[in-house]
Amino acid sequence: MPTRTTVPLRVTESLAAIAAEHAGAVRRLVAADTGSGADSPVEQAATELRDARRVFVLGAGRSGLALRMTAMRLMHLGLEVHVVGEVTTPAITAGDVLLAASGSGSTTAIVRAAETATAAGARVIAITTAPGSPLAALAAVTVVIPAAEKQDHGGRLSIQYSGGLFEQVVVMLGDAIFHSLWTASGATAEELWPRHANLE
Repeated sequence: MPTRTTVPLRVTESLAAIAAEHAGAVRRLVAADTGSGADSPVEQAATELRDARRVFVLGAGRSGLALRMTAMRLMHLGLEVHVVGEVTTPAITAGDVLLAASGSGSTTAIVRAAETATAAGARVIAITTAPGSPLAALAAVTVVIPAAEKQDHGGRLSIQYSGGLFEQVVVMLGDAIFHSLWTASGATAEELWPRHANLE
């Protein structure tokens, strides 16, 4: 096993470093909203989700777990949401949106699902680090997260292991989209609350 040459960080130091990475990624996403009159990809993604007949979410591994959190919040908002791979998930059709996250944008199962979705007439929102990827090529909207891909171990974009920063920003982006849609809806927290699970 190779010997680590880095100086160990205390947990609080690691927390501060991760928070700084989050802040940097958010600044770059906000900067993409140029104010030129055209909506940024994140605003387009929110509009697509709001207007979709149904929303399907798909990601592998930790990216998939991150999108499940977004799926839950969109359901709380009153959207019809399905997690791809669950036994109750119906067929995707025209008018639906597939929200897919893949850091590399080349995960075979996710690209294949995006191909199926577009062939069925659905629209795809891609969340990725790779704007030139196969997933991005299939997407109506591509949100590029300024983070390292899973196999990028150079430490240039993130000191974190594997796709950590990407997955964390996917969670934050999902919460930001939810928050924007929620405030636009005019619904109160009390109105959303009855949609929370009561069979836990």
